[in-house]
Amino acid sequence: MLRRNFLKQAAAGALTLRARGSTAADLPERAAQIIREYDQQGIHRTGTKVDEQSARWLARQARQSGATPSLEPFTLNRVDPRACYLQIGERRVEGLPVFDGAFTDAGGVRGRIGPLDSEAEIGLAEATPNAEYVPAYAKMRRETRHRAIVVVTLGARPGLSPINASYFNEPYGPPILQVSSAELEWLKAQAEKRAAATFVAQVARARARAFNVTAKVKGADASLAPLVVMTPRSGWGQCASERGGGLVCWLEMMRALAAAKPTRDCLFVASSGHELGHLGLDHFLEQRRALVKGAHVWIHLGANIGAAIEPGMRLQTSSEEFDQLMVAAMKAESAKIDEVMPRGFVPLGEARNIQRGGGRYISLVGRNGLFHHPADRWPEAADVNAVAAYARALVKLALALASETKPV
Repeated sequence: MLRRNFLKQAAAGALTLRARGSTAADLPERAAQIIREYDQQGIHRTGTKVDEQSARWLARQARQSGATPSLEPFTLNRVDPRACYLQIGERRVEGLPVFDGAFTDAGGVRGRIGPLDSEAEIGLAEATPNAEYVPAYAKMRRETRHRAIVVVTLGARPGLSPINASYFNEPYGPPILQVSSAELEWLKAQAEKRAAATFVAQVARARARAFNVTAKVKGADASLAPLVVMTPRSGWGQCASERGGGLVCWLEMMRALAAAKPTRDCLFVASSGHELGHLGLDHFLEQRRALVKGAHVWIHLGANIGAAIEPGMRLQTSSEEFDQLMVAAMKAESAKIDEVMPRGFVPLGEARNIQRGGGRYISLVGRNGLFHHPADRWPEAADVNAVAAYARALVKLALALASETKPV
């Protein structure tokens, strides 16, 4: 049934959109505008002024797309870095502490720096920006004998690519300072000779408010389980390609569903708190405890959709039928899927929250050579034609799922 609905619903939605003066040919231009404006807002850390301004901007975009938006606040104990550095002799290396570990006072930790698991007071380690999913990273933090750890973050380009704080509300381990990969060789040399060092990871805390942007497109039959489309909207930097493609797809699906007048309600959430253990999605679900299992399907628009630098797309779903539907939709729009994850795989990103709660989900999560890197900026980082291809495929999928009258 879903396969038959793809072309029928997509054609009906396209006709309605054209009647409103919006066509698929306009999509790359719209994508460019959204990603450019999002990038220009600044650093999208949760609970900051930029985060709030971005939420209000996205709510306006949702209203223009034909939905009824709301801002749903939640609170957090925000981390504001102060003095955060490693000092060895006359050289100071600035860094960023992990937000779900311990911190120091202004005096910091003094001692020798040495390789990880050495006898030194300060350990030196390396990690990729997605280390939150690497068991060895958690093991290092829980079992270390070091009083503090310096982690050199290893992205595709030299620089500091922060690691997400999955345990923001349940911090663990010693203070950890993340530093640029440009410092790796020098730090290795200092660790080998057990150089004397001062490690400081001093922060302030501030009670702050962040916002999820939610929206609704009413369906003809409110008794049917809703389709839910979610995407994160916060991160460590400008996040042009990390988050921009997902926001474009979120708005395009909203636009198409509003024009098509779907059978079932369609709910949308763009959550803050992504880099802090999915705080915003947790809050959204706490207010709607029956929704994880009660939704018709969850569509998760994860990181790096349409990234231009070292891209690659992973499909994560809760059933083989969803795999087939998504692959067919992507193929029809020449949107590339590089990897289909097997059954039983624990998904990455916010889809994990839905899988943990027993919900049905379809999730796209991509690779990106600029993942969590400060150079993830418009226009270099995003391929708007690729973003548009993914958006067209996702619109077809959403139109088909929203027209279904039976459980999947």
